[in-house]
Amino acid sequence: MDVIPAIDLLNGLCVRLYQGDYAQSQVFNDNPVEVAMQWVEQGATRLHIVDLDGAKTGQVVNHKVIEAIASAVPVPIQVGGGLRDFASVEQLLNLGVQRAILGTIAVEQPQLVADLCQAFPHQIAIGIDARNGKVATRGWLETSEVLATDLARQMQDLGAATIIYTDIHRDGTLQGPNLEALRELAQAISIPIIASGGVSSVTDLLSLLALEPSGVNGAIVGRVLYTGDISLKQAIQAVGQGRWQDVPPDLGSSAFA
Repeated sequence: MDVIPAIDLLNGLCVRLYQGDYAQSQVFNDNPVEVAMQWVEQGATRLHIVDLDGAKTGQVVNHKVIEAIASAVPVPIQVGGGLRDFASVEQLLNLGVQRAILGTIAVEQPQLVADLCQAFPHQIAIGIDARNGKVATRGWLETSEVLATDLARQMQDLGAATIIYTDIHRDGTLQGPNLEALRELAQAISIPIIASGGVSSVTDLLSLLALEPSGVNGAIVGRVLYTGDISLKQAIQAVGQGRWQDVPPDLGSSAFA
């Protein structure tokens, strides 16, 4: 399972939001390229970047920063936020981004998703951000009536390479990932799932590791790295070793029943 550091961009700065609330943003660094290089130096094999300005406005805003990150690091980067037409996705991939993450258009324009999956095989991921099991869109500002599991099945059928699942109520809260929702999603589809939101400790990562056989093969980690509560090196090492002795008994048994 990959441990994937998150870099959220707002006004060109590296920030973190609380439960997706733009009014509750905290700036961690004014140089996102420097942040990206630091994560790679500490062992990151992939970076997750979100253009928060783009997610809100419906068009990619932080092109220059994204291109600078892609040029500065030797690992693949995946980017989402504001990708709502064919040209925007093509432009982003031409900047050196390895994988484009589609969100809102997965709900509103499934045929466009199908066209993109055909044009850019293995480079299209679907970001499913959910509140109480229903998909949120437009930078988490709106909540649809579409169930996350139903959307995931549809996107798999259209050719998506992977699903990136975020439980909005857990994002930025350090309350732990929503394991139940992830298990339900893994049972619904066969393509890989990357979990996002709520990771607060190495124990949380190990609980996600237990879901790897069912299809959860990555964990996006944000605030806990920026606050220094855990180090990226520590997280990668723990996942690599699968140190189950560090996991409370309930996580190793009934929690995964």
